[in-house]
Amino acid sequence: MTDNTRTAQSRRRRANVTGGRIAEHRVKVSAEEELALVKRSKEVGVTVARLLVEAALSDGDGKTAVQRRDELTELFHIRRLLASVSNNVNQIARAVNAGHGVDGELKHTLAAVDRICGSLDAYMNDGVVGR
Repeated sequence: MTDNTRTAQSRRRRANVTGGRIAEHRVKVSAEEELALVKRSKEVGVTVARLLVEAALSDGDGKTAVQRRDELTELFHIRRLLASVSNNVNQIARAVNAGHGVDGELKHTLAAVDRICGSLDAYMNDGVVGR
């Protein structure tokens, strides 16, 4: 998903709450910190205020809700792609069972799929997703 698509699908500001927000906090930062905050907020596609609130209220991983949602969206996309590959593998298995040979390229492709699945498993099992 491109940054433009992601930004178009999400809000830069947090959603409104009934009764409004009653507390306000001022934070003084150095010029270098300001540049880093602005750069980071643009990378994530949120305002500096939202970045600070979400980072402070996160589960300790330092990721905003937007970043976690984008991660999950990408993982679901990868899962759909793997499901498509699985369907193709079933079709190939039928052809092989019917007496057609298996070429070297297929073996390399299946090995690559296996490596990707292993990487995804490791990524998700390390607790990176769903914190």
